[in-house]
Amino acid sequence: MSASPLRIGFVPEHYLLPLHLAYRASLFPYPVELVSCPSGTGQMITLIREEKLDLAIGLTEGWVAGLLTPQGQKEKGYSIVGSWVENPLRWSIVTGKDREGLHSVKELLTAGKEKGKVKVGVSRMGSGSHIMAIVLAQREGWNVEDQVSFEILGPFKELRDGVNKSSADFFMWEHFTTKGYWEGEQKELKWLGEIYTPWPSWCVVASQKRFEAPEGDPTLRSFFEAVDKGKEMFLQQQDECVRLLGTRELGCFYGEEDAREWLKGAKFFNTTEGIDTDMVDGVVKVLQGAGVLSADVTKSLSDGTIGVRRTP
Repeated sequence: MSASPLRIGFVPEHYLLPLHLAYRASLFPYPVELVSCPSGTGQMITLIREEKLDLAIGLTEGWVAGLLTPQGQKEKGYSIVGSWVENPLRWSIVTGKDREGLHSVKELLTAGKEKGKVKVGVSRMGSGSHIMAIVLAQREGWNVEDQVSFEILGPFKELRDGVNKSSADFFMWEHFTTKGYWEGEQKELKWLGEIYTPWPSWCVVASQKRFEAPEGDPTLRSFFEAVDKGKEMFLQQQDECVRLLGTRELGCFYGEEDAREWLKGAKFFNTTEGIDTDMVDGVVKVLQGAGVLSADVTKSLSDGTIGVRRTP
């Protein structure tokens, strides 16, 4: 490996605790730079393609869509190499705290600023907040082309500001990250509903520039070993995890009650190395059904989508 540090992109949220624990314990056998990406998976896709990241941990649907849309198939730039979180992601659907006449997802089409059309705030096109809004539209029976428009607002704070300034009717973000903003005295948001991803929610990707042949790459192997130990520390040091989430040291904040509630249900893959091909196929089918991917999209082991296959 070259002397330049391994640049790892991450979203400043609780699901990245094992990465931070591994980093703080100096478990990586080479220099590492953690790069915070508050705009999420879409931002990391851009940075990988600009050769500013070597590895990144983000949302499964964002990585898959980023590789298999027509533009993604041209640009590529990364492959999926690892499994991170086994649980589905719980997305909260929220609007501004003072939005009158809007109390549920079912009311969005009739209570939106434009009757019969709903404006969705997203961090970036191609991000999880964008893709899951399309999955939500499918669930609700909305015609995306005629009844949904997307407003690119930026990271979490800008999304919150957007629904309060009526730049958007609603946006979607991870449940525990948003919960503190609709509860308590300083609330900024109003909760309308939720939706779960029908797949394991987080995975790891590697730059094709940095890792031309990721299967068996020694640098990747060392990364997998380090973060697997970080996952073990996560299980063994629950009180320390709660403390870290309450200090803002990791770029996010969760109160003790929310942190402990999340910890009870959080399930990381014991081993990070590799991605299950059947799981990716399932994601592709759902995204095709939601219109995110075209019906004729195919994925093969030789097209670079999957860089490291998961062994049973």
